[in-house]
Amino acid sequence: MAVIAPNFTITQTHADVTRDVIATLERPNRGYYLALFGAVGLFLIGLVTFVVLLHDGLGHAGYTPPVMWAVYITTFVFWVGIGHAGTLISAILYLFRSPWRTAVYRATEAMTVFAVMTAGLFPIIHIGRQWVFYWLLPYPNQRYLWPNFKSPLMWDVFAISTYLTVSTTFLIFGLIPDVAAVRDKATGWRKFIYGQLSLGWQGTDTQWRHYSRAYLYLAALATPLVLSVHSVVSWDFASSIVPGWHGTIFAPYFVAGAIYSGIGMVLTLLIPLRKALRLEHMITEYHFDNLAKLTLLTGCILFYAYSMEYFVAWYSGNTFEQTTFYLRPFGPDWWAGWAMITCNAFVSQLLWFRKIRTNLTALFVISIFINIGMWFERYVIIASSLANDYMPWAWDHRLNPTWADWGILAGSFGWFGMYFLLFARTFPIVAIQEIKEMIPLPRRRAGGGHHS
Repeated sequence: MAVIAPNFTITQTHADVTRDVIATLERPNRGYYLALFGAVGLFLIGLVTFVVLLHDGLGHAGYTPPVMWAVYITTFVFWVGIGHAGTLISAILYLFRSPWRTAVYRATEAMTVFAVMTAGLFPIIHIGRQWVFYWLLPYPNQRYLWPNFKSPLMWDVFAISTYLTVSTTFLIFGLIPDVAAVRDKATGWRKFIYGQLSLGWQGTDTQWRHYSRAYLYLAALATPLVLSVHSVVSWDFASSIVPGWHGTIFAPYFVAGAIYSGIGMVLTLLIPLRKALRLEHMITEYHFDNLAKLTLLTGCILFYAYSMEYFVAWYSGNTFEQTTFYLRPFGPDWWAGWAMITCNAFVSQLLWFRKIRTNLTALFVISIFINIGMWFERYVIIASSLANDYMPWAWDHRLNPTWADWGILAGSFGWFGMYFLLFARTFPIVAIQEIKEMIPLPRRRAGGGHHS
């Protein structure tokens, strides 16, 4: 076994890497089918709920004035955040040449694309008349109608479409050499399909030179999106004067929270996936240790942001700001406020201990808490601020989520999980070519021959 980093071992030869990764595309085990069946079931629940909303309208949703941004926008922000870890791990760590990203970045890139696809559904669900969603696009029309570019909904359209375009291009471009490797091993109709998807890749020096340069440029292009996309989403809130929203900390606060929640989802997906696909020798404790350290860093930033929010509310002397932040942990929705603080600020502090960072069971449980906590963070930000604005008469009007809210939420997880599992079954979930680059070349012995 060749050692390329502490506690990080990979198979010895290039042929072994290709064989092991392509083996994940063969007939999966029962656990894979159970997971796919569960994801499809959740998606069907969401689909039925959406059809009912199309027929009857948004009256089934838990909109209670003045809380008109409810579970759908909460889930929208959640899924946008999930996609940020993929861009961070695949693009930014590529620019810094971090060796541990090679085994995990393909899964995170796929997660990014499918999370953004999921997030893009929620502004459409939220607007009500979903069949005219194209009115949000600035297209020429005979009625001389143009979207209101001052609307936060329009900012989201441009942010999501840009992020989805760049992330999808980055994923597809990085897949080309690996799809060609699968093509060379496949037979029959699968060989034809992978042959078309490999776009004529032959692995020549010229192709590799252009590929490496283009991949570098795409990584540099994708890097600003980590900061820009979720900053735009944060301005949906910060540009208003609603108590609890109007703050300059929102952009870095949302970006740190997005990376935190995204890495939590990476851990949730990778830990069972490496077991199901028998990739324990490629995705090792070394990778999870580094992912946990990144989780700890962003968790500490988030802890600081929470503290600053409460400090600024107290220091401002603004009664409405102080009341809003007081009611988050002690108001009617105290359970959501404490779930946010406990799961995000305190649970991540367990990762200071290396035994926990390398214990996959503990990491998986922590990642579940992170996912729950980050959804509740967005719920608290949206629901508590809108329910405690500048109109005291409305302060007792709380958000009451209904079956339609939970049905769409469940459907979003099914939609995301279905696409991710199908991707893992169809394309290499570990980057074959980049793993090969980490294998040390054999050295020539003084008396002739080679040794590793």
